[in-house]
Amino acid sequence: MLDIRFDNVTIIDGTGKPGFLGSVGVEKGRILEVGFCDGSAKETVDASGLCLMPGIVDNHTHYDAQVTWDPHCNPSPLLGVTTLVMGNCGFTIAPCYPSDREITMRNLTQVEGMSIDALREGIDWSFETFPQYLDMLEEKGVAPNVCCFVGHSSVRTYILREEASKRVATSEEIQQMKAIIVEAMEAGACGFATTRFPGHNGEGGIPMPSRLADDAEMLALSGALKDVGRGVLMMTKAFDMPISKIEKLSAEANRPYIVAALLHSHLDPNKTFSDLLEIKGAQSRGNRLYGAVSPCPLNMDFSFHSPYPLEGFTCWHPMMDLGREAYKDALANPDFRQAFMDELNSGEVKVFSGEWEKVYVALVARAANASFEGKSIADLAEMSQKAPLDFMLDLALEENLDTMFTATIMNSDEEAVGKLMCDENAIISLSDAGAHLTFLCDAGFGLHVLGHWVRDKKIMPLEKAIHKLTLESAKLFGIKNRGYIAPGAWADLLLFDPSTVGRGPTQRLHDLPAGASRLTTPAEGVHGVWVNGQKIADQHGFINGSPLAGQVIREYDA
Repeated sequence: MLDIRFDNVTIIDGTGKPGFLGSVGVEKGRILEVGFCDGSAKETVDASGLCLMPGIVDNHTHYDAQVTWDPHCNPSPLLGVTTLVMGNCGFTIAPCYPSDREITMRNLTQVEGMSIDALREGIDWSFETFPQYLDMLEEKGVAPNVCCFVGHSSVRTYILREEASKRVATSEEIQQMKAIIVEAMEAGACGFATTRFPGHNGEGGIPMPSRLADDAEMLALSGALKDVGRGVLMMTKAFDMPISKIEKLSAEANRPYIVAALLHSHLDPNKTFSDLLEIKGAQSRGNRLYGAVSPCPLNMDFSFHSPYPLEGFTCWHPMMDLGREAYKDALANPDFRQAFMDELNSGEVKVFSGEWEKVYVALVARAANASFEGKSIADLAEMSQKAPLDFMLDLALEENLDTMFTATIMNSDEEAVGKLMCDENAIISLSDAGAHLTFLCDAGFGLHVLGHWVRDKKIMPLEKAIHKLTLESAKLFGIKNRGYIAPGAWADLLLFDPSTVGRGPTQRLHDLPAGASRLTTPAEGVHGVWVNGQKIADQHGFINGSPLAGQVIREYDA
């Protein structure tokens, strides 16, 4: 007898082939029959008018800390994600000596916008090494399936300790790091992740450790995957970093390399397309590079307590190590403001591109300023006869830095973003789920693709979009028997209404450890999410007693 039978459902199997009407039978966590199922079942689901697809594979998340206190990885499974990849950019929490936990948490607070109080109260530190971390996750259980990168910054900190963000490594230290990566890969890591992005800074504006790596270190650590014979490499690069340098690393390791974050900026509108063209060239030479593009506008909420969108500016770095009063004095200083504008107008591509008409006052701290809410900085500056930066900083200072702003800082040109998503050398990625919780929530990126881009904008067929959200990433990472609907595959499934699917409006909740806040977006049009044949969510959210049905994936195809 089947455990579940889905009847009268449009099956879109993840391969890119046209959908078809039929039934799907599930038994013991796997798909047993597809097309016509005449056997009895413990549960039948009449899915008339709905589509059944493989669960979304989110290849760019940062749940490494959250998963230790929240095995459901809220909200991703609610948004159709059944398998997620953690540890992107190399921002992991394992390996970690007990004496380095505080700096690891403080760095995450800065670079990933995480609450230090939530991290201190929430993280379960019952591990030290990377294999122990995977063992702990398996013992505790997880709701979605999880894959874990071993992260460069954590490995570097483990070997270089307090010197990790200060200097290049010796040849002996490089070999020690390489050994840890090999150990992690043999224990079940999905690959090795790093960052070279200048905006990735830790506490006090210090560079995240991986940014101190020289070419010898990068070649050796990427090459560790060649020794193992499997795994994926991932890098968040500097905007001006040539693709050829990453191709060299990929060739050294003979492994695929994911290049992030290819976001569109009006400051250099052709740059991302030229990167993808170079990636195409690398592919033609047999080097498997893939450009990670986002289907979402990069929207961020921020205050000047921690203005993440601006922290990639060189002139901002000294600000990050100032005491509170000195910091406020610096924000008021005309010389600093001029230096910021000079750098903004230099033409160099940064996360914040100066589109003041797309920066809004989201929430004021003083009732007298309530009329500002919902208005753009461009309009408010014009009304006050001030320069936009002056208006924004003056308002923040007047309200003791408590003013909340929201900005669309990149990926705002929909025509360009649509072209990026359709590029044959790009993967749909960059949800950043689990990070920047106080600033953004793109965990629903897949539902946004299905609703906004496929149904509303019609940039690609539904079957192709589902392939890119599921089997394409599963194949890239070597994730076995997932990302498609066929007999023998794991029953990771998403049941949805194609006429209503999407992500809802952003909401702010205060449900993290220590009462810290996070942004989230509700699912629309989702009727059910199954992981390994067990239902964990429906249109109302996580089901009562939602099972920890996921697996910590530790075996991959080469």
